[in-house]
Amino acid sequence: MRHFLTFALAFLAFAVTAQAAPPALDPENTLIMELKTGKVTIKLRPDLAPKHVERVKKLVREGFYNGVVFHRVIAGFMAQTGDPTGTGGGGSKYPDLKAEFTQTSFERGTIGAARTANPDSANSQFFICFTHTPHLNGQYTVWGQVADGMQHIDEVKKGQPGSGSVSNPDKIIKLSVMADLK
Repeated sequence: MRHFLTFALAFLAFAVTAQAAPPALDPENTLIMELKTGKVTIKLRPDLAPKHVERVKKLVREGFYNGVVFHRVIAGFMAQTGDPTGTGGGGSKYPDLKAEFTQTSFERGTIGAARTANPDSANSQFFICFTHTPHLNGQYTVWGQVADGMQHIDEVKKGQPGSGSVSNPDKIIKLSVMADLK
């Protein structure tokens, strides 16, 4: 009985430890965003939005996002980036993407494809939610989730273009696919 109890306790301790460990990130579907305050790890969601993830990785590998500002940052809502003009009206040289909407919930750290009123107008811009934002559910494509470093997104300078509130906005120093950093 004593051996059984020892074995049972050891098994229970192993099971608790195994559950507490986060799953390993797939380097090909993980981005590392360098900001002035530190690094942000982003888990891509090709299971939800394969075309958007493919586009983001293509742009990342071309260096498209390096030096791009956060042009629209609303406290309590989200931080938006991905426009090389910094105005909110620009995109990449590639055609817009067809929406890949799901019922995935927009929570703190969820990354969605920014678009115009046309659902199929997402291109290179994206936003990262600061908080639970249910009114976006099913209306925008979810293509990623911050896995680590959300405190650095929280520190991005708040403001919007045209409002006069963004002088010297924060920017993405470098965005990389984790698999390319080896």
